[in-house]
Amino acid sequence: MTQIKEVEFVCLDVEATGLNPEVDRVIEVAVASFTFETILEEFETLIDPGQQIPQESIAIHHITQDMVQGKPTIAEILPKLKVLIGSRVIVGHCIKFDIDILTNEAKRVKKESPFKNNLAFDTLRLARLYGESPSNSLEVLRNHFNIQPEGAHRAMSDVIVNIQVFKRLVQKFRTVEDIQEVLSKPIAMKNMPLGKHKGRPFKEIPFEYLQWAAHQQFDQDLLFSIRSELQRRKKGGSFAQVTNPFHQL
Repeated sequence: MTQIKEVEFVCLDVEATGLNPEVDRVIEVAVASFTFETILEEFETLIDPGQQIPQESIAIHHITQDMVQGKPTIAEILPKLKVLIGSRVIVGHCIKFDIDILTNEAKRVKKESPFKNNLAFDTLRLARLYGESPSNSLEVLRNHFNIQPEGAHRAMSDVIVNIQVFKRLVQKFRTVEDIQEVLSKPIAMKNMPLGKHKGRPFKEIPFEYLQWAAHQQFDQDLLFSIRSELQRRKKGGSFAQVTNPFHQL
């Protein structure tokens, strides 16, 4: 068993031209390796994506075209990321997006991926498991845990906050394997996190909407929670009847 306090982690955050990892481009990346005692190394850089940054993206991260002009390309940055990440356990909020977009960027420019089948822990999913924050966004979690802000919504400020949030969320775990085991299973959520019923408990959401939502491309936790609620209603709500929420769907 690997004790958490003996592990070197790396927290990763990417800002991009949009939210589609298959077509959008990285415009900023920040990485910090850390232990539970200290931050070991930090690296951040703006990146020239070679295309226009949409205004709706600029409104979120405030990175303009002028700011990335003349900055390194992703092809120049990937070797550095590969060294920094190494075989460390990766931490991030919605980390799948960051991993996917960097993996796709590496393929596009024919560079080696910065990842080596690293173990990755998503603090969004850990926050769902924790279940005591009014929302699972990084900013709300920061406020919930009384963590000092690190400035605007930029990659390194998010990384520093994310590291502190991660430490709070895994306090009850002793080993990396303990976290890995819990996150290997779907997590039951209390409320709908998106859409027109955002914030409502699943038990209050109309049946027809849940039926529609059960067949969307949501993440495993959300689909598990939706399908669990559907089965509870179809079968009368007893515990035995909701143990397999994917049955008959």
